[in-house]
Amino acid sequence: MKKGLIILLLVIAGNIAHSQVMQQKPVWVTISLPQMKCWVCKENLEAYLLQEKGPNGDAGIIKTMINLGAANMRVQYYPDRITLDYIRTSLNNAGYDADSTKAVPEAYNMLPPICKRKEEGGGPQKGKPCNIDPKLLQK
Repeated sequence: MKKGLIILLLVIAGNIAHSQVMQQKPVWVTISLPQMKCWVCKENLEAYLLQEKGPNGDAGIIKTMINLGAANMRVQYYPDRITLDYIRTSLNNAGYDADSTKAVPEAYNMLPPICKRKEEGGGPQKGKPCNIDPKLLQK
């Protein structure tokens, strides 16, 4: 009886250990977003990423942090649910350049003028800070 109980406990412990190995830990990456200079773009992109589902129907993205001053985004995600390339493609589909990948032209053309590439006249306009939350400017 004792041997049977010990074997059962070992099997359960082995299954638990195996399931923990199978689930990868979340990782953080930083993605350069050269167009990300304005608050409007930040809000649009965050809303888009909330809707975005990964290839398995599960987003896999845990958290995003956009830094307007540095024009980049930190993303925490599960690499066994979604890939970094898929995240970059999602950003491109939203109209933004991500690292060395370019935005999808149709989505890029739908962005507000302020969110366009600097060489195309986008970015902050003189005398109009756009990297500050508009709610703070109204006070």
